[in-house]
Amino acid sequence: MRLTRGHSWCRVAKSVISKRGHALILVWFLFAVALPDGAHSQTGRIYRIGFLSLYAGCPIRAEIMDPFRQGLREHGYVEGQNIIIECRSALEATDHLPAFAAELVRLKVDVILALGTPSARAAKQATKTIPIVMVYVSDPVESGLVTSLARPGGNVTGLSVLTADLAPKALETLKEAAPSVSRVALLMDPTNPGQTSADRQIDAAAKILGVTLQRFDSRTAASLDATFTTALRQRQQALLVFPLPQVQRIAHWGIQNRLPTIAFLPQHVREGILMCYGPNVAEQYHRGGAYIGKILKGAKPGDLPVEQPTKFELVINLKTAKALGLTIPQSLLLRADKLIE
Repeated sequence: MRLTRGHSWCRVAKSVISKRGHALILVWFLFAVALPDGAHSQTGRIYRIGFLSLYAGCPIRAEIMDPFRQGLREHGYVEGQNIIIECRSALEATDHLPAFAAELVRLKVDVILALGTPSARAAKQATKTIPIVMVYVSDPVESGLVTSLARPGGNVTGLSVLTADLAPKALETLKEAAPSVSRVALLMDPTNPGQTSADRQIDAAAKILGVTLQRFDSRTAASLDATFTTALRQRQQALLVFPLPQVQRIAHWGIQNRLPTIAFLPQHVREGILMCYGPNVAEQYHRGGAYIGKILKGAKPGDLPVEQPTKFELVINLKTAKALGLTIPQSLLLRADKLIE
């Protein structure tokens, strides 16, 4: 039997009982017409998920949404059936995040998915009661988002990316690709604690590798213009790029000026950055969807441990390497998880 608009559970159940005359038929019926993918929504409730981001944009890219939807689906939640997603992106303007977070709270969303440290902090400042699942956040303890990784407490949990470990490894990988490099420009957002938490570790790595690091505030178009001008004047030889707006512009500028570049996200390599080293991003979003599924079924975010990445990926753009006139060592090519040609 197929349900159509206007049917009610009671009316259909009554019909089944009257026709079959046995209560067991009703039990069979209720299981047979259960929502797909094991969804537990006997009351027909539609859940609202708020998506808060600084850079991802709305509509959300498929590389984010596909694994995220899969994580939700595995717990019985399907967009368009029992899930609605409310997307808010600050479009690279950090100052807009608090207003968007407050808007999601006013919409009474059931859970907020916060992408990145600035978004997670804005969400936490906006609500102490709505569960928040953070994705791609560096050092959530130092950022004040959770009490501890094992027992987050409060209304925030999710996934960390361990930037304090990633940044030194990225610098080491850059040096391996271009051994002659001794001056590296670090392009970052100094207001983002997720990007400053690795300062000690990356400075120590630079000293061991014989590299002089120069930090540049590259948050806005104007600050990025100043970065380019100063980097050329200082004769910087390579760029280490934290997650920032206008990465495609940074990649093109690096190619034009024959500067090798390394970042942390695979999409930045597709935009022209030479290499990236970081956690499997698709898995982060997949697990974020799974976390939300658990919370919608009753789990408390404060009881769900913050996950740390277990798999890291090296992606190399061979087209960019060719444009730079750079020969990537065979040792790096063999270690690469993906080569863009």
